[in-house]
Amino acid sequence: MATSWGYDFAELDQALFLYLDGQEQSGSQEHRQTLNIFPSQPMHVEPSNSKGPISLIPNTSSTSKGPSNQSMEPGKPRTETGKGTKPTVKREGNNGKATVSNSDQEGPKTPDPKTLRRLAQNREAARKSRLRKKAYIQQLESSRIRLSQIEQELQRSRAQGVLFGGGASGGLLGEQGLPTSMGGLSSDAAMFDLEYGRWLEEHHKIMCQLRAALEEHLPENQLRMFVESTLSHYEVLMNLKSIVAKSDVFHLFSGMWKTPTERCFLWIGDFRPSELIKIVLRHIEPLSEQQFLGICGLQQSMQESEEALNQGLEALHHSLSETINSDVLSSPSNMANYMGHMSVAINKLTALEGFVRQADNLRQQTLHRLQQILTTQQSARCFLEIAEYFHRLRALSSLWIARPRQDGPFG
Repeated sequence: MATSWGYDFAELDQALFLYLDGQEQSGSQEHRQTLNIFPSQPMHVEPSNSKGPISLIPNTSSTSKGPSNQSMEPGKPRTETGKGTKPTVKREGNNGKATVSNSDQEGPKTPDPKTLRRLAQNREAARKSRLRKKAYIQQLESSRIRLSQIEQELQRSRAQGVLFGGGASGGLLGEQGLPTSMGGLSSDAAMFDLEYGRWLEEHHKIMCQLRAALEEHLPENQLRMFVESTLSHYEVLMNLKSIVAKSDVFHLFSGMWKTPTERCFLWIGDFRPSELIKIVLRHIEPLSEQQFLGICGLQQSMQESEEALNQGLEALHHSLSETINSDVLSSPSNMANYMGHMSVAINKLTALEGFVRQADNLRQQTLHRLQQILTTQQSARCFLEIAEYFHRLRALSSLWIARPRQDGPFG
C-alpha cells in the first residue's frame, strides 16, 4: 500500500532493492557511492580521477526535456562512473567535507633542508665527542705509563742507595743529619730531578722548532705562537721549583740539579736575571733607541732587586748564625730552652722558600719584559741565544768531567 507524500514510497522500496542488488554484484570491486534517499533534484556522480576528491553536483541537465544518460531516476539502477579507481574517503572535522587521498601513489617524504642540516650537525657533534673521548683515554694511559716509569726509577734509586743510602755507614750519617748517600736526595728532590730532565728534553725540542720557524721566515703571528710557547715552558719550570721548594728548599739552593759549571753562576736557586739582559744586549741587534733605553732600565731595576734580595739573605744568615751561637744552646741540660731556640732557627730557615719564590718571580718578569720590549723576531733570537748560553755551560761541564786527569795522592 503506497501513500503519496510528494515522493512515492513504492518507488523508494524498489530503488532500495535495486541498489542492494547492485551492491551485491559490485561487492568485489569495493566501490562505494553515496545514495541520496530524498533528493531534491536527481543526482549523478562526476567521474573523478585517483588524485581528486569525489564531488556530488546536481544534474542541471535533468530539468531539460532531453534524456540524459547520467540522470538518476527513481526505479532505475544508478549508473556507476569512474570505475577502475579506488579512492579512499577521509572525513575532516565536522564540516562534512570529504577528501580523497591515495596513499599507494604517494612516495616517502624528503626531509627539508633544515632537518638535513640539523642531522648533519648532530653527526658531526657525535664524531667530535668520540674523538675527545679517545684523546682523553690516551692521555690517561700515557699518564699512567709515565707514573709507572717514575715509580720504577725511584725503586731502582732506593735499591742503589741513592735516596736514603744503604748499609751501616749510610744509616749513621742519616742519624747525624748528614747526607745519607753521595746524592743526598730526598724523594721530592729525586722527583724534581727527573722532571727537570724531561723539561730539558722538551725545551730542546721547542728551541729546534723556534729556530726552524725563524729560518723559514714564517709570518709574525705564527712566529709569535712559538715565542709564547717558549715563555709558557719556562713557567712550567717555575712551577716545578715552587713545588720542591716547599719540601726541600736546600736542594734548589745547592744546585745539585744543575751541572757543575752552571753551579758556578748559581744565584738563589737559578740564574741571575741581569745575566740574561747582558746576553740580549750583546747578541740582539739592531735595537732602536727606545728599545735600548727600555732594556737598560730593566737591567737597572733587576740589579736593584737582586741587591735587595742579597741583603735580605745576608741578614737571614746573620740572624740564623746568632740563633745557633746562642748561649742557651751551650747547655743542653735545659731541654725546653734548647728545643725552643731550635724551633726559632727552623722558622728562620723556612724563609728561604720565600727568597726562592721572589728570585723566580724576578726571572719570570725579566723574560716577559724582554718579550714586550723586543719585536717578535728579536724575541725569538733572544730565547735562542739564552738557550744556547746554558747549552754551552752544560757542554763545558761534560768536557770538564771527561778531561784527562793526572793521578793524584788518592789514586
